[in-house]
Amino acid sequence: MFGLSDILSLIISAFIILPVVTFIREAGYFVISGIFGVKNPRLTIGSGPRVYKKWMFDIRKHYHLYSWFSYDELKNTSKLAYIAIYAGPILINMSLALTLNALLANGYLQDYKTFFDRFVFYAFYYVLFDIVPMFTVNGKPNNGMIIYEMIRYGRRTDNNSEPFIPSTTKVEEEYQADMEEIKELEKEMELKKQEFIEEIEELERVKDDELKK
Repeated sequence: MFGLSDILSLIISAFIILPVVTFIREAGYFVISGIFGVKNPRLTIGSGPRVYKKWMFDIRKHYHLYSWFSYDELKNTSKLAYIAIYAGPILINMSLALTLNALLANGYLQDYKTFFDRFVFYAFYYVLFDIVPMFTVNGKPNNGMIIYEMIRYGRRTDNNSEPFIPSTTKVEEEYQADMEEIKELEKEMELKKQEFIEEIEELERVKDDELKK
């Protein structure tokens, strides 16, 4: 039966555990790409307007599951580097899940066992959907499929020309363009609001004049 305690667990899972696991997954790209000389890396957390930006971290207003990693280029563009970068999210989540699971199995973290049990579950959940080769949205391969194709064919074999990990510079340009568009829309809305208020005030003046007559 689904009770109040389950609602609390659901909220913790949805708004704490899942976002953290997602962030750790994206951090896997950064850790491995750093070994191969990544340029202009960025970890974006959330979506919408920017709240804070420092070094490689870009925190947005609407914080939830939406986090992603971007970079401009790598010094090392070998096949090994390409495979390793896409294995990063799998390795970091698997390492974390196995470590926490071992600690729990040996009697550690028992005061927070339920929390860490769920954490391990979602970490392995992401590993599963990353490591099993499959095509996902719009026919794009997941990390497992990218790695498989690189090992077997030495190249990408999908029909998508766009990169799977976006360019930080391009992401920033798109963000600035979106913010400008939002500002223009806000100005238009404010102008329409002012016009509406003036129309209402004019109607009230006309009504008052008629009553005075």
